[in-house]
Amino acid sequence: MTNFATAQKRNSPLSANKEYYPVFLDISRKQCVIVGGGKVAERKSLSLLRAGAEVTVISPRITRKLEVLTEKGMIRLVRRSYRRCDIRSAFVIIAATDSEKTNRKVAAHAAADNVLVNVVDKPSLCNFIVPSVLRQGALTIAVSTGGVSPAMARSIRKELKAHYDTRYSAYLRLLKGIRARVMEKIPEKGKRERILKVIASEDLIGILVRDGFMAAKKEAYRRLRESGL
Repeated sequence: MTNFATAQKRNSPLSANKEYYPVFLDISRKQCVIVGGGKVAERKSLSLLRAGAEVTVISPRITRKLEVLTEKGMIRLVRRSYRRCDIRSAFVIIAATDSEKTNRKVAAHAAADNVLVNVVDKPSLCNFIVPSVLRQGALTIAVSTGGVSPAMARSIRKELKAHYDTRYSAYLRLLKGIRARVMEKIPEKGKRERILKVIASEDLIGILVRDGFMAAKKEAYRRLRESGL
């Protein structure tokens, strides 16, 4: 079996032909370590906390916001320079220092341990990259350019935000309740799937976009009645 560290060295140069496997990780209650204490580390900490991670920051100096998070018990702070032992129990590691030497050391140690690692602004040292993300309630849209141009990914996200507004999050809340009801009331799997497809079909989304949430809600319930629910 190919060792992950060996594979990472072989594939490390950023290539136009390199493809990433898109995935959404459940990091709730998982140990996530950030090496670095600046603005980038602050931003990464907040993002990880929103996802329910247990965040440890390793840095001799940190921002005021990270100080506040530490004081509130929201993150754990190790106020010193990085050591090899700091990442041994980590599920995800982010290297965000201003020292390329330190970032490379973190990446090498993570690769040796087969751990997920992201080195900020250095895709060639990462085994995962962080996309630009748009969130509207339960709807999450991630945009990536494979590390080629994060700025372009952010621009595309802004364009998407203009279209995927709060109508979608409202409709997803409705669908969540409908799905629970369908799963409870309809024992036949095939019929359940047909009903759930009907209320999330392209034409119904078209009604949502064209006529708004209330019109889409009315049509969804009409279709449910037709289905005998």
